Amino acid sequence: MWKDALLQIMISLLPVFGFQMWFNRPDRSRGIPIFMGGLCLLAMLLGVLISRDSFEGYQIDFQMVPFVLGSLYGGFAVALLLSVIYLAVQAFLITNFWEYIEFLSFLLLAMPLIFIAVHRFKLLGRSGKQKLAVGLGGLLVLLNHGILALQLSGEGRAWDEQFIAFLVFSFIGFMLLIWIAVILIESVIEKQQLQDQLQRMSTNYRNEVQKLQQFIDMIPMGVVIVDAGGEVTHLNEAALQVMGSSLNGIRRQELVGRSIAKISDTFMKETAGKLLFEALNGEDTASSIVETGSRTYINTGFGVRDLQSQDIIGAALIVHDITEISHLRDEFGRMERLSLVGQMAASITHEIRNPMAVIRGFIQLMKERSPEHHRDYYRIVMDELDRANAIINDFLSLAQNRIVHKEKSSLNHIVRELVQLLWADANLRGQTIEIELDETLPMLEINEKEIKQLILNLARNGMEAMGNNGVLVLRTRLQPNMIQLQVADSGCGIPKEKMERLFEPFYTTKTRGTGLGLPLCLSIVERHQGKIAVDSDEGEGTVFTVSFQIS
Repeated sequence: MWKDALLQIMISLLPVFGFQMWFNRPDRSRGIPIFMGGLCLLAMLLGVLISRDSFEGYQIDFQMVPFVLGSLYGGFAVALLLSVIYLAVQAFLITNFWEYIEFLSFLLLAMPLIFIAVHRFKLLGRSGKQKLAVGLGGLLVLLNHGILALQLSGEGRAWDEQFIAFLVFSFIGFMLLIWIAVILIESVIEKQQLQDQLQRMSTNYRNEVQKLQQFIDMIPMGVVIVDAGGEVTHLNEAALQVMGSSLNGIRRQELVGRSIAKISDTFMKETAGKLLFEALNGEDTASSIVETGSRTYINTGFGVRDLQSQDIIGAALIVHDITEISHLRDEFGRMERLSLVGQMAASITHEIRNPMAVIRGFIQLMKERSPEHHRDYYRIVMDELDRANAIINDFLSLAQNRIVHKEKSSLNHIVRELVQLLWADANLRGQTIEIELDETLPMLEINEKEIKQLILNLARNGMEAMGNNGVLVLRTRLQPNMIQLQVADSGCGIPKEKMERLFEPFYTTKTRGTGLGLPLCLSIVERHQGKIAVDSDEGEGTVFTVSFQIS
């Protein structure tokens, strides 16, 4: 009797223990409804077989416990399957009228309640699931006991103490079993969810630590991090290079986990070590600039505090190499001074032109009144004055950073206007000029005066590089998104070692050159948002290519 009751209790709780074993698997989230459905079906069928035994003439029936658990945790499909199999078994076991009434009651009353409960069960929390499961079990027990009470009344049997004890025992036992089962299952689920959450947090923490370590390793600054006891937790290669002289050849892997004070007494006596020690003692963030040989560093030490207690839990030292920044600062200062000198030189040069114009006028007057054999001397003086004036004009054009006025113009038209002037120079030198113009060129936003100066400078440079019978080619052509102007000569070419300095002011390869022509050309091109390139082979000639973007 009691052994049969205990056996039914164990069979009723079989799905709970099976669920706990299943949920400990790595891929536990897969197949839970099928597993619970199959296990609860087995427990239900075993319960049906055992419940055929009687207790003082009354059947002890806990077979509905796995049915309720399987339906609630298995979902709608499992609930439907269990209901169909349960009805099929009960239909096979019907022997009298009251069992037939019990069958119809389950079909018409219990099944709708079960499906409603299955839908709501998934939306509830732990306590809500317990209440719903116990409530559903209570309704099923009341339905079963109500039919049993009607059966006894119909057979004329009285409600004796044994019957009342049976009702109380089966009702309390059924409710208690469902309550315990739901608590155990929810505890397993909650435990696994906490483990999953802990694992995710651990993975996220590990990923963040790895990203932080990789970030520290990649930044171009030396970083040393120590814990509250002064033991190194991380440092990068940049820090190792800076500290190399005081580490006595210790490798990076050997430093992690060791006390920084015990690793190197020399380091702790240096500025960086003192900053780190002060940060560990809770002092405010401090920085110091240190010069080592030809390098300049800025060292910053700061303490790492717990966000809640604000206790010092470590310290960090950042070493930033600012040598290049210092050089740039010095270079910037030098450029400012040179710019000021250039502005002063431009102002002085501008003022020199006026007295030079007066001197040239008086020399020209003296030339006309002087004897014939003295006029060559005056001509030489005037040529040199003109040459000095041309240098002054080029220098002023290069020094002035002015905004040019641009208009829609044709590059081909400008070239044609300059051809006659260039032909005159070429004839005096015994040279030839060839013109190759692309008639499909669109209009450009340019300053005609500056573009003429650009073409004249490049063309005359080419003429000066050629001897007699040289050929100078002026070419325009349309390229994708740009217009190109090419000035090609058949001269001696430019040596490779001089190519890099062509556009430096005052650098020249000519005996009487000023070194301002090509820098002036570059300045004009840049004011037109263009580019200039040089292609030269010694003994074959030089090609200057100017490219203008088409707006």
